[in-house]
Amino acid sequence: MAASASPISPPARTASTPWYKQLYFWVLTAIASGILTGWLWPSAGVALEPVGTTFVSAIKMLITPIVFLTIVAGIGSVDSLGRVGRVGLKSLAYFQAGTLAALAVGLVAVNVFQPGAGVHAHPGDLHLTGDAAQYVEQGEGQSWWHFLTDIVPTSAVGAFADGNILQVIFLSVLFGIALKAVGPVAQPIVAGVNRLSSVVFKILHYVMLAAPIGAFGAMAFTIGKYGISTLTSLGRLIALFYGTSLFFVVVILGAVTALLRVNIFRLLRYLGGEFLLVLGTSSSESALPRLMTKLEGLGIRRDIVGLTVPTGYSFNLDGSSIYLSLAAVYIAQATDTPLGIGQQLGLLALMILTSKGSGGVTGAGFIALAATLSSVGTVPVAGIMLIFGIDKFMSECRALTNLAGNSIATLVVARWEGVLDTARVNRVLRTGTPAPDPTPRPEAETDTETHTEAGRPSLVQDHQAVPSFTNLRGQNT
Repeated sequence: MAASASPISPPARTASTPWYKQLYFWVLTAIASGILTGWLWPSAGVALEPVGTTFVSAIKMLITPIVFLTIVAGIGSVDSLGRVGRVGLKSLAYFQAGTLAALAVGLVAVNVFQPGAGVHAHPGDLHLTGDAAQYVEQGEGQSWWHFLTDIVPTSAVGAFADGNILQVIFLSVLFGIALKAVGPVAQPIVAGVNRLSSVVFKILHYVMLAAPIGAFGAMAFTIGKYGISTLTSLGRLIALFYGTSLFFVVVILGAVTALLRVNIFRLLRYLGGEFLLVLGTSSSESALPRLMTKLEGLGIRRDIVGLTVPTGYSFNLDGSSIYLSLAAVYIAQATDTPLGIGQQLGLLALMILTSKGSGGVTGAGFIALAATLSSVGTVPVAGIMLIFGIDKFMSECRALTNLAGNSIATLVVARWEGVLDTARVNRVLRTGTPAPDPTPRPEAETDTETHTEAGRPSLVQDHQAVPSFTNLRGQNT
């Protein structure tokens, strides 16, 4: 039997890339410039909407093929299908626990601080208009079990065309399991999938070079369209949402990482570039490919990253869960709708279901909220107009919290599987230098020195795959 390939060390660098040449610096500069542009020249900011949406569309164009290729490659690289099922079940179990904790934290916070008290909005005076009416219509058409039936696409091509991550995950898992089931005859296909992923990540590299432009356009539009004054009109709710999300990440998720013997603040710093990109685009999807790369750079096995992260984007939405519980009870408070403890617990149980499977859908937070309120019937659905104006600012916090939650979920599943090398993780977090790919190559591919794992370059080792803005210490990854 051929020996496994030795890890490939990152190429030696004579000097660190200057901070002003790092892409993360330009993303941060673009965000600040976008805020100023939208504030000082609102009409110009609104006109820049296509710039931001085009960049996000370019990222979404690559999300489904990356998810498909990563999951298929991950399943194809494991030694047994039992491991795939075990990782999937453990991921879903943790996702449920995380969702419940996020909903409960939001519920406690909104009851303690009561941001909607004193608003006294009359439901009859609230009228659904524009996008809000469309989201409510979609929400009312959904039942609590919709994510179970929506998981199956009407066609294989349709799942990719619609950008439905949940359906792509379903198709990817089936495809990967079939590859393992047919045995050695599928090895050329697995190798082809791995090599194709190298091409897709190279395309991602080109797209990510436009990240500063996309962040500038998205932020300029947001401020120009809704104005900074929008942030103060419902400041209590916004502050409570951001504060609750920060508490959840630092305290709740921080306690989880502490059990793993990982420093939460070092982990957040390591993912700083991803957070900046999400902040600029208000979309956690924009950071999904790079997040998987960075987690693999911590030494986490590729099949765990490939299964846990994409699935988490549909089932582990901690930020969206906090938003749901806060927004639902806020509307009840603002419209003077009484909600007892029993009713709120029933609301929480329903939101565990309505919060699932909405990742990647425009207006997903509003649709899930409308579906929840429509199912309960006690809180007026039209009350969502009270918070529609600030939803754009809330969406950024949702995306940031979702990103943090899915990062930590991957660490938990790796630890649960007994393959989390804590020393390696902490070493990477201290130095900012990614660890070599821990996954050995299949024997069939040992004749190709420049490739790992059925011919696909490791995401960690492919130093041209993604720009270096995500490393805050100035090292290319």
